[in-house]
Amino acid sequence: MPAVGGIGPGTGKEYPGNLTPYVLVTCIVAAMGGLIFGYDIGISGGVTTMAPFLQKFFPSVWRKKEADKTKNQYCQYDSQTLTMFTSSLYLAALLASLVASTVTRKLGRKLSMLFGGLLFFAGALINGFAKAVWMLIVGRILLGFGVGFANQSVPLYLSEMAPYRYRGALNIGFQLSITVGILIANVLNYFFNKIDGGWGWRLSLGGAMVPALIITVGSLILPDTPNSMIERGQTEEAKAKLKRIRGVDDVDEEFRDLVAASDASKLVEHPWGNLLQRKYRPHLTMAILIPFFQQLTGINVIMFYAPVLFNTIGFEDDASLMSAVITGAVNVGATLVSIYGVDKWGRRFLFLEGGVQMLICQAVVAACIGARFGTNGDPGDLPKWYAVVVVLFICIYVAGFAWSWGPLGWLVPSEIFPLEIRSAAQSINVSVNMLFTFAVAQVFLTMLCHLKFGLFLFFAFFVLIMSIFVYFFLPETKGIPIEEMNRVWKTHWYWSRFVEDLDYPNGGMEMSKGGQGPKNV
Repeated sequence: MPAVGGIGPGTGKEYPGNLTPYVLVTCIVAAMGGLIFGYDIGISGGVTTMAPFLQKFFPSVWRKKEADKTKNQYCQYDSQTLTMFTSSLYLAALLASLVASTVTRKLGRKLSMLFGGLLFFAGALINGFAKAVWMLIVGRILLGFGVGFANQSVPLYLSEMAPYRYRGALNIGFQLSITVGILIANVLNYFFNKIDGGWGWRLSLGGAMVPALIITVGSLILPDTPNSMIERGQTEEAKAKLKRIRGVDDVDEEFRDLVAASDASKLVEHPWGNLLQRKYRPHLTMAILIPFFQQLTGINVIMFYAPVLFNTIGFEDDASLMSAVITGAVNVGATLVSIYGVDKWGRRFLFLEGGVQMLICQAVVAACIGARFGTNGDPGDLPKWYAVVVVLFICIYVAGFAWSWGPLGWLVPSEIFPLEIRSAAQSINVSVNMLFTFAVAQVFLTMLCHLKFGLFLFFAFFVLIMSIFVYFFLPETKGIPIEEMNRVWKTHWYWSRFVEDLDYPNGGMEMSKGGQGPKNV
């Protein structure tokens, strides 16, 4: 989301418009769609360390953890059924995001958000009253459908509503609400775990109904975006809406570009097939590699298995849940840093700085865990200073992610898709993200058991690769109106060979389309 930064020479267009209270409120409400994803990430890791939950649904894991008093800390949670509980959501979200692209394009962003909220609510209800593992899995799948719809529509909505100067900051509101959801979930896990009678896990899982209600009600009261209204033939209403959103009457140029982009996109009968055209090679590459790399930073391993991880490192259940609260708070704080800096310092700076920070921290954590646990997973008695050092470096790692790959992994793809491929490309973005979230979640505990402390070096390797990729192949998109976004590809040392002037006859016109694309997130 290009944002406040200045426009370079030869840029072309700057649309008039202000950050009106109306836009600010609608973007804050829409961004709440991230709460459902964040709450789930935080809750699922916490309940899987609660003894009553494990005893009821995963007794073999509980026996291995408690009754057997296994010495090998690396392997105490290694259970395919347990990981299926966590990761089934992401497989469902992957499938839902493919359907959501059609809903988002033909019925509007709002309806897609509404479906997301209702499905998530149903899943939370089933999980809260679960009596057997199959009920847990069914509930998780419904939660996943909800996440798929919300992650498809919310970033698009935010990008289309925001004035280009503030697109970065407003769009990162989505990531901020994810981090707030994780933090709230961690805090609730901590307190619910103390409830006598061992039924606190039901409150944790059922509590997901609250963020589901927020996005469901929000989707009913939010206005539609002008882009979506034009796409569905409501041209006059769209112009009036654009004037209200921008807070000025002089919206003719932006409106003309939106209509032109919509007209051009209607000529494309097969957006999925269109994605394979040579001129969309940069967009397709980013739609696949950015979410792929985002998951292979290892962040979801840290966030949704934080309590398990800290428990493995030797913290007691309460202490491990509190450590997860600490990392959740760091996550929120660092995301605020990103909101402040993304439109000042640029996307590339945050990507590269965050990459270096994560790389160093992963190496240090691997060394710390390797030194104490060795390869047999038996650390003996762990001194307090050791635990503090590990949590400290994990927090620095989380901060590095939370102001770089966390928010920018959603923001940058949203800035680069032309309107005619926007919904399809966003679906690929979400699908790849969920596919690798699923894969990492499904194999993490097994990898921890076999790779041991080397798991952190595994993710560190990918952080190095992705930082090199950003340095050479990702152009800066700060401060560039979406309608002018094509310029960054035409002037790039590598991507210029795929994007010809002939592809975009009016300088930025297809990017007009394109520009909006990014809006879409």
